[in-house]
Amino acid sequence: MNGIIPLYKERGLTSFDCVAKLRHILQTKKVGHSGTLDPSVDGVLPICIGSATKVVPYLMASGKVYRGSVTLGLATTTEDLDGDVVERQPLERPFTADQVAAAAQALTGTIQQTPPMYSAVKVNGRKLYEYARAGETVERSPRTITVDRFDLQGAGTFDATAGTQTIDFEIACSKGTYVRTLAVDLGQQLGVPAVMATLTRLKSGGFTLSQTVTLADVEAAMADDQIERILRPIDYALQDYPHVALDEHLWVLVKNGVFLSAAELNQATEPELALTYQGETKCLYHWSDEKKQYRPLKMFAVN
Repeated sequence: MNGIIPLYKERGLTSFDCVAKLRHILQTKKVGHSGTLDPSVDGVLPICIGSATKVVPYLMASGKVYRGSVTLGLATTTEDLDGDVVERQPLERPFTADQVAAAAQALTGTIQQTPPMYSAVKVNGRKLYEYARAGETVERSPRTITVDRFDLQGAGTFDATAGTQTIDFEIACSKGTYVRTLAVDLGQQLGVPAVMATLTRLKSGGFTLSQTVTLADVEAAMADDQIERILRPIDYALQDYPHVALDEHLWVLVKNGVFLSAAELNQATEPELALTYQGETKCLYHWSDEKKQYRPLKMFAVN
């Protein structure tokens, strides 16, 4: 059993919970997810089965789109509503749509972001959330991320009694982006504490929310011996690569790791190529400027 399942992860489950449940449903150990979602976040979680686990890095490298909301006027330990409130600064009046839009614009483009303490990033061999749960704070190196767009839906809703303002947003960003940290950074741009209130992943690995299936759907498909209608091919993770179909002679060479010239593949030295045989993507080859050849980068199947 090989392929990709565009799973809808429900709130309340960890990404590993989903992997564990699918291992049980599918009766296979070779299952991996392509990008952690916090328990309080729902949405698209591509799951790779069998040899498709080899394309996990390529799924993770794709951009992601999220929809959610940020609440201004308070902060928590975890940067979302799962944590303990550590600061309150009641707003006397709401920020205008122009003010919040300008703050979001300042967080758009290629920026530096410091991973939150409640995250799985490792420092000195330990995950940051392990330090956080022990009440410790450690220095974290900032990462370069890209926020393609940070769209806010107007000025949102102002709660005069609580002194908070909640604004809906949609974000398109690169891998490694912590959206809850962006919510906190939005507050910092406005000079107030902030917290991510809700979050749904709309797109990941080329899959959209409308393409997802639930754990119950997978279980039903297995019971009806129809799992193939849910599994997507490995090639779904490689759609952005130029594809070259191999004849039998070239396939024999490729599956033995032979280097190939640009002429043999009828290419003008594209940086990377997805090579297919009989309609199935078998591997990625990359161009070596030094050797003037295509060389194996990643093999997905050799038969």
